Amino acid sequence: MVDWERFRDRQKRLTLAGLSYLDLDVAYTDLGKGEPVVLLHGIPTWSYLYHDVIPLLAEEVWVLAPDFLGHGFSDRRDRFDRSLRAQTRMVLAFLDALGIERATIVGHDTGGGVALIMGVEHPARIARLVLSNVVAYDSWPIDDMIALGNPEWRAKLPAEIAEFVSSGLPDGLHNAERMTEEFRAGIVAPYSDEEGAISLIRNASALNTNHTTALMDRHGEIAAPTLCLWGVHDPWQTIRDGERLAKEIPDARLVRQENASHWIPQDTPEDFAREILAFLREDAV
Repeated sequence: MVDWERFRDRQKRLTLAGLSYLDLDVAYTDLGKGEPVVLLHGIPTWSYLYHDVIPLLAEEVWVLAPDFLGHGFSDRRDRFDRSLRAQTRMVLAFLDALGIERATIVGHDTGGGVALIMGVEHPARIARLVLSNVVAYDSWPIDDMIALGNPEWRAKLPAEIAEFVSSGLPDGLHNAERMTEEFRAGIVAPYSDEEGAISLIRNASALNTNHTTALMDRHGEIAAPTLCLWGVHDPWQTIRDGERLAKEIPDARLVRQENASHWIPQDTPEDFAREILAFLREDAV
């Protein structure tokens, strides 16, 4: 069994009602004990993005890492919304189902867009906020994701779509040795069959910059202690956005990860986990 298969084999499943006319299944990792920390991935990844980070965090906290709707091995049927707001509703229902009133939310990429929505609109649910190379303002979706959202991509073979995703992954890593075949295969695995390929196209077509521009004047409302943890070599969600968010969110702190790019949890998992744990200890509430 390869690494991503072991990761998937450890995932639990939860059925959530009320998010669609269908009950929707969410796949998630549940590891560790103590304070809940929820890791939110982006597109085109899934919670496997955090595969090297999860065990490091779980030494001190309770780590929960769900796959977004339509992503990874959560529900992939072609019958529901996958937008940032839909994913926000999923995360809130996920917390409710596990009996969690407040959690630290760690958001990366579109998962960071969800984290921003939660920070602004659901402050009672947020103990702390970690924003890592997140989508914000009007800097997204990037060209590859705009292309992928074209419904004409339905005519392509799943292998073609998986190769398209795979070919773009190195652009978001600073440390070339971290672009392992194991990581590459793991990221594209959920999207390598017909259902997964169509689901990824729907995920891309659901990207809507209006969901983050609507927050631009409200970042100052975020009350949770906030860490902006940013890989400085990111060609897509640049350090300028991290700097801007750190200025606009009250008392937010920016940590520049000088040896990382967009896929920071894969680029530097030890540094990523260490900064988050230090933040949790420093800003205990």
